[in-house]
Amino acid sequence: MTSPLRTRSFRLLFLGRTVSAVGDAVVPAALALAVLRATGSTGALAVVLAAAMVPRLLLLPLGGVVADRFDARRVALVADLVRCATQLAVGVELLGGEPSLSIVVVASALGGTASAFAMPTASPLVAGTVAPADRQRANALMGITANTSRLAGPALAGALIWAAGPGWAFVIDSVSFALSATLLALVRVRHVPVPRRSVLADLRHGFGEVRARDWFWTSLIGHGVWNGAAAVLMTLGPAIAIDRLGGEATWVLLLQAGAIGMLTGSLLAGRVRLHRPVLLANLGLASYAAPLLLLAVAAPAPAVIVAYGVALTALGYLNPVWETVVQHQFPPEVLARVTSYDWLVSLGAVPLGYALAPLAADAFGAPVPLAVAGLLVLAACAGTALVPGVRRLTWPAAELPRPVEPAAADAP
Repeated sequence: MTSPLRTRSFRLLFLGRTVSAVGDAVVPAALALAVLRATGSTGALAVVLAAAMVPRLLLLPLGGVVADRFDARRVALVADLVRCATQLAVGVELLGGEPSLSIVVVASALGGTASAFAMPTASPLVAGTVAPADRQRANALMGITANTSRLAGPALAGALIWAAGPGWAFVIDSVSFALSATLLALVRVRHVPVPRRSVLADLRHGFGEVRARDWFWTSLIGHGVWNGAAAVLMTLGPAIAIDRLGGEATWVLLLQAGAIGMLTGSLLAGRVRLHRPVLLANLGLASYAAPLLLLAVAAPAPAVIVAYGVALTALGYLNPVWETVVQHQFPPEVLARVTSYDWLVSLGAVPLGYALAPLAADAFGAPVPLAVAGLLVLAACAGTALVPGVRRLTWPAAELPRPVEPAAADAP
């Protein structure tokens, strides 16, 4: 499983992403606590979070174009340096004792903008540093790092905040981005030049590649529904767990079961290669309907916790497998654009779930949106089995595909 680490460039990339993931893991708790300490307002926290999310969503497609056109390594390096500066600015502001909300909001917006350009680079960086045969293991290693950080992040953040305050969490995250940028500067990534077109033509060409593969865009719909449903569960689940399933401890155990499941799924992805990866991975995602429906009927806490752990194991397995299939099935010169569309659909569904869940719960009661979300996940994810491309796609691909020819309107 560790064979990709024998390649120097991937080893440096992996170390940089690991350092950055650990730094990022402590920030969510520190940000929430810092804003609430400074303002006492959940509305202020929502503004800060929205300041990062909105530019990230709006600029993701452009980030994909830039990463394909100008080399994913350079784009990721610049994005790391920008986020290093923004996190340091927030940390210094918090350490000053009287933080300005406007500075925190501006820094969050700049960080969100940088992440819109960084996120599409992840898949091209892996594809450009390891051999095709090692990509699933490499993606699994990246997943293990991310999920281990999520598992340890809250405890690490709590210890750091208690010992030194939330400001130091941002300083440490800033240092982690600086180290990541330094390591990226040493990485050598294979880059395929992209023909010169207008930005709009590049966007159309990338979308044409997406549209030409029914297994991809139909799966994106399922993944978007899954993420929207996850937002519904995160919004309504805590109240049901506390009021009807035994209290706060139930919710904490459920979250820990999910984190362990994600890590387990990533470990499995490094060792198990499915013959029909997209079909079986999407069917595994459909298992997320179980915890949603069990929460809707207030089933016994152990059943909900186990169902959630199993569902997140499926997600942990899907992520590296999906990345690997995409890296094999799309030509390298459009990989960042394709990845940006993937992220756009997945992230865009999350705020929609956050917004609709409380409205539906107020109108019909919490069980109704949970049950509806569960049925939608089941239909959208399991329904991909009806798509011919999903059923036919087998593993491994014999060779990388040839690019889909752009339409005449896309020509330079």
